[in-house]
Amino acid sequence: MFTTDGRRLEVLDVGTHNLGSGPDFFNAKLKIDGILWVGNVEMHSVASDWFRHGHDKDEAYDNTILHVVAEDDTSVLTRAGNRPAQFVLTVPDSIRERYDELSRTMDYPRCHRLVCGMLPMKIHAWMDALLVERLMQRSEAVIGRVERFQGDWERATFVTTARTFGFGLNGDAFERWAEHVPLQAVGKHRDHLEQVAAIFLGVSGLLERCPSDSGMPELSPDVLQREWRFLSVKFQLSERVPPSLWRHMRIRPQNFPEVRILHLARLFHEDKCSLRRFLEVDDVQTLAKSLRPCGITESACRLLVINTIVPVLYAYGIQHRDEALKERAISFLEALPAEENYIMRQWRSCGLEVSSAADSQALIQLKREYCDRQGCLRCRFGQEFLAL
Repeated sequence: MFTTDGRRLEVLDVGTHNLGSGPDFFNAKLKIDGILWVGNVEMHSVASDWFRHGHDKDEAYDNTILHVVAEDDTSVLTRAGNRPAQFVLTVPDSIRERYDELSRTMDYPRCHRLVCGMLPMKIHAWMDALLVERLMQRSEAVIGRVERFQGDWERATFVTTARTFGFGLNGDAFERWAEHVPLQAVGKHRDHLEQVAAIFLGVSGLLERCPSDSGMPELSPDVLQREWRFLSVKFQLSERVPPSLWRHMRIRPQNFPEVRILHLARLFHEDKCSLRRFLEVDDVQTLAKSLRPCGITESACRLLVINTIVPVLYAYGIQHRDEALKERAISFLEALPAEENYIMRQWRSCGLEVSSAADSQALIQLKREYCDRQGCLRCRFGQEFLAL
């Protein structure tokens, strides 16, 4: 490759793609006529866009070492008076047409006519990478909670579990509630389910909505009210979640937040939602059997594994450099059936095999981080489409 003024150009490292303000690529490494350059790269359709966008007056572009353009209509200048090398990169008409097709289509997935013909090895390689990417994102959320709680993994695990019990609609409310639950105080009364439930519901502000037919006779509204009056004084507790945060509309009664909080109380009472217990899990089927007596359905158990146990174990494996633990977390997803929703049905219609929760989690990541953001250029399926 050669710059517009005839100098030989070699790209050693494209650097980091910048999705925010400033040059398009940070810390790229180039050789221009054999001399090593390290700096930023800016790209434009037309070279004069450099001035139209005001880069000649912005110090963020002073360290630009290469200006890549599709059309060279002028040379450019930085605020510091430097003149970056310029390179014309033409886009073949065939690639431009395919990219326009991906950009314009309203179908999902956009690359549907390609996937069925791709080599299985390429599909599985991308699915594996997407799964790891999703696990890393979810682990970062767990590790963020651990840091927020000064290294307290048990509290971070409890908050992560609680968020799962929000089933999306009440996820934020459950997380806020869990952060205010006094686990040390509750731990002193772990042996008494009615006292654990009273504290859980009292802090949530949902005690008045406690169902009389919860399936747990020992948790009658009268008993819970009495226990809350005693324990709230003993530990100086109060309601900590505004009632407006809890959602009941378009939710089945068995999934109301107060019912789910009672299930969490049962899990806490029986010590089945702690980090120690999760680390002991080696078979998801055995786990499901142990949770059924607590009122946890098979579908809820599957969500608990996918959204709590797997991210917690993967995050713990990252923090403690335990590859075996990370592999165990992935094996749990491989042992569970795939989630059934619109995303999975669409990919199956393209001929893609979706057999396990590992597959469905990878495809959820693909949709949210690539398809929904029109990130076809970053997607391996999109790249294959452009290369047809």
